[in-house]
Amino acid sequence: MDKTKRGACAVIFISRRNANDPQGYAQASETMAAEAARQPGYLGMDSVRDADGEGITISFWQDEAAALAWRKHAEHSLIRDRGRSDWYDRYGVVVTRIERAYHWRR
Repeated sequence: MDKTKRGACAVIFISRRNANDPQGYAQASETMAAEAARQPGYLGMDSVRDADGEGITISFWQDEAAALAWRKHAEHSLIRDRGRSDWYDRYGVVVTRIERAYHWRR
């Protein structure tokens, strides 16, 4: 399924990681990615982070209801709280609906 199909919901998570507990963060990140992939309406995810800790993760959802269900997911809520207390210096979230998407590949 195309994760950038028209009408899908994109949740853009822009963050600044600190140096605290890299193993705990890596484990939580892996666990959350696997759990998100099991949720109804999940379409995919792309994520990048630079050496200074600046990162962007975009998760794609069939619709806003699926994205909101993930936001309310109990384990995701616990990890989000841990992120605030331990792993992030700051973050922001932008939720948007996809109107158009273009792809190119060599």
